[in-house]
Amino acid sequence: MTDPTASPEDHWNKNVRKGTVVSRANSIGSTSASSVPNTDDEDSDYKESYKDRRRQAHTQAEQKRRDAIKKGYDDLQAIVPTCQQQSEFAVGTQKISKATVLQKTIDYIQFLHKEKKKQEEEVSMLRKEVMALKIMKTNYEHIVKAHQNNPQQGDEQVSDQVKFSVFQNIMDSLFQSFSSSVSVASFQELSACVFSWIEEYCKPQTLREFVVGVLRQLNSQLY
Repeated sequence: MTDPTASPEDHWNKNVRKGTVVSRANSIGSTSASSVPNTDDEDSDYKESYKDRRRQAHTQAEQKRRDAIKKGYDDLQAIVPTCQQQSEFAVGTQKISKATVLQKTIDYIQFLHKEKKKQEEEVSMLRKEVMALKIMKTNYEHIVKAHQNNPQQGDEQVSDQVKFSVFQNIMDSLFQSFSSSVSVASFQELSACVFSWIEEYCKPQTLREFVVGVLRQLNSQLY
């Protein structure tokens, strides 16, 4: 309410004071409003940053996985001989496909298994031959010991005819087994039968037993 007794100067000062108060109030209000943090914007920024970090971590993990797979294929290609050969004959920048690398790796592993089995069979056969040689060694030691105990038994010199007779008996027996076991219908059958005959009739143990039999027979004829 306006005071009728107030002078125009008083009215002007009063209005100035009102304007100053309003201005100060507005300034305080704007300052207070600006000082309040905007939580919605901060939450949005944090979520976006979290998503970016997860995306980067996933990308890095996926890249490591791809690098590991690529290294595995490269290692297989470097180890498997057939892959190396195909790489040498590859045209230009053409690379071997992953499917080809896997198939050739499987083939190579199967080949190694067969070679291992073959080597195990050869080792078994060699062990049997070693055992046969040990038996022959023992028998020869017995023969030498018997000769030392009865040295007069071998004083008489054996003629060349007797030596040839021993050799002839051995060869006749071998030829008989060879003739009955080896087929000459084709070269392929001949080759297969020869190796089979060698495995069966030319083992150290078999030859040793036959030679011992021939010597015993000859010894009974001479003495």
